[in-house]
Amino acid sequence: VSFTLTPMLAARWIKSKEEPLPANTGSEPSEGDAPALLANESRVVVSERDAEQNVHDDESYADESVDGGHDSDSKQGRFYRPIDRTYMWMLRWSMAHRWVVVIVCAVVIVSIWPLFKWVGYNFLPDEDESAFQISLRAPEGTSLAATQSILDRISRDVREQIPGVQNTLALAGFGRGGGPNSGTVNVSLKPVKERSASQSDLINRTRQMIQKRKYPKEYQIGVSGTSSIGASIGTGRGGSQVGLFISGPDIQKLDEYSKKLVDQLKQDNKFRDADRSLQLGSPEVRVLIDRQRAGDLGVKAGDVAQALNTLAAGQRVTTFSENSEQYDVTVQAEEEFRRTREGLNNFTVASSTAGTVSLDKLVEIQEGKSPASIDRLNRQRQVTISAAPAPGASEADAIAAMQSYASGLNMEAGYRTGVTGQSKELQRANQSFMLAFLLSFVFMYLILAAQFESFIHPVTILLTLPLSIPFALLSTLIAGQRLNIFSALGILLLFGIVKKNAILQIDHTNELRAHGMDRYDAILQANRDRLRPILMTTIALVAGMIPLILGSGAGAATNRSIGVLVVGGQSLCLLLTLLAVPVFYSLFEDAKESRVWGRIGARFSNFTGGAGRRFSEAYASLFARKSKAPKRKPAKDRYVDQASGD
Repeated sequence: VSFTLTPMLAARWIKSKEEPLPANTGSEPSEGDAPALLANESRVVVSERDAEQNVHDDESYADESVDGGHDSDSKQGRFYRPIDRTYMWMLRWSMAHRWVVVIVCAVVIVSIWPLFKWVGYNFLPDEDESAFQISLRAPEGTSLAATQSILDRISRDVREQIPGVQNTLALAGFGRGGGPNSGTVNVSLKPVKERSASQSDLINRTRQMIQKRKYPKEYQIGVSGTSSIGASIGTGRGGSQVGLFISGPDIQKLDEYSKKLVDQLKQDNKFRDADRSLQLGSPEVRVLIDRQRAGDLGVKAGDVAQALNTLAAGQRVTTFSENSEQYDVTVQAEEEFRRTREGLNNFTVASSTAGTVSLDKLVEIQEGKSPASIDRLNRQRQVTISAAPAPGASEADAIAAMQSYASGLNMEAGYRTGVTGQSKELQRANQSFMLAFLLSFVFMYLILAAQFESFIHPVTILLTLPLSIPFALLSTLIAGQRLNIFSALGILLLFGIVKKNAILQIDHTNELRAHGMDRYDAILQANRDRLRPILMTTIALVAGMIPLILGSGAGAATNRSIGVLVVGGQSLCLLLTLLAVPVFYSLFEDAKESRVWGRIGARFSNFTGGAGRRFSEAYASLFARKSKAPKRKPAKDRYVDQASGD
């Protein structure tokens, strides 16, 4: 579009102003009247002498007007004139104090890491989806009815005490663990426009309400916001944003380590709703077989397990059909014989030597506790520790703190830790973006080096990219936000905008120098000419991003994170990049004209020339061998006796 539609519309709509006839003539000038014809031509090209004079004389440029009584151009208007004067004064001062600009740029680049740590990094923006979830895990042995009663009480308190709640849904038997002692309360909020408090504020109020209720410590209650993206990738337990696992061979050691880690997280103000997946409170009955006695009586261990499974749990042996209906036939002991532990002693098992044998002669029955479920990772038992960052805390800092606590447990050999869920995706996103930033620099350098036919000018352009990052981080910090995967994409967009401005400056500078203008004058004139289009594109970009910043509703947080970063980064770094590009350009030109650079360039040219010559000779000989073409007598070079023109 920019190379086809824009020129066509400009040719149709932009008309040149007609010059009035001289006052002392009443007819058009003839073809022989050359001065009159030249006077009526539109003055669109400025001679090099006039350009040089305009660079050194700012006042003459500001007061310059078109002869013949025409209105002043927009460049000499009241709005643009002070901008031009101020920029030219700052540019001349920067060229006279180049190392001051270099030091300022170095300080700005060094500030990237402190600002990044200060701003923080989250995986997803804090999106308001008008819903959140309350998860509950009661002590082991709690019945389904008791769990439902507790959930109903929490639901009633939320509807009565939390403003903006539309409805609640309490479900027992779901959530953490999935047993009868666990459940969730799904809270649906009113639309954003119909309530004054945000979703994050309502979640904090719900936490405070639950703490005031003073539920027993055995009840693990957590409140977390819902995320459609987080649910698709698998977050921590109960929707928690930070997750870490501990894997190892012994379940008792895992219980010990995970309990210590959860206690440390509950004492840290950076975390909320710390919990773990391992719970050893599930009651069970253990059957210990006396294998020597079982062998003497001719009973196998598999026969004991089969008997317990059939008589206690029941086993389907066949089906029964009646009136086109089919029913399962299950063999199972009566309930009165399998209700207590002592009833299991009355079960019998088949023997190969003694017919049937009572289980009380073969086994010892004990009561114990075990986990309701055992999770495994790489064939190792594991336990997951999950938590939610405190309001205003960074997920990256929370993950680092959790890993620091885990490393302080001094676990035995064979036990290891690692991030999981959304925390794992956050680390993968960090690594992917670092690789993307590196590749973007490499590809931009290759393309610019091919376009400019220079190895130095692309470096000058790419040096402006790190200058934009601190200002982007600063704008995010001022807006009270944190970096996320969407705002990281905005940094790549910001790179393209800043790079484009630097290309305009350097390309026009090279063009003026190619027409014979002095380097210093060309730098001043080129940056002066390109100031107006750079300001126009920047203002247009800012105006286009304003709807993203001011928008509300679904997805507003995601759009706002990108808009704030791009608008703030480009607006704040604009002045520094406008001054840094000509300064770096002049410094690299000085280095290129130095003796050291001349020696390096000569050696590099000799190396590339010799390598290229050897490569071309090897390729020519290989091609000649494959084609088996007849040898020709080398033709005489027509330019051997002519001057090279250097």
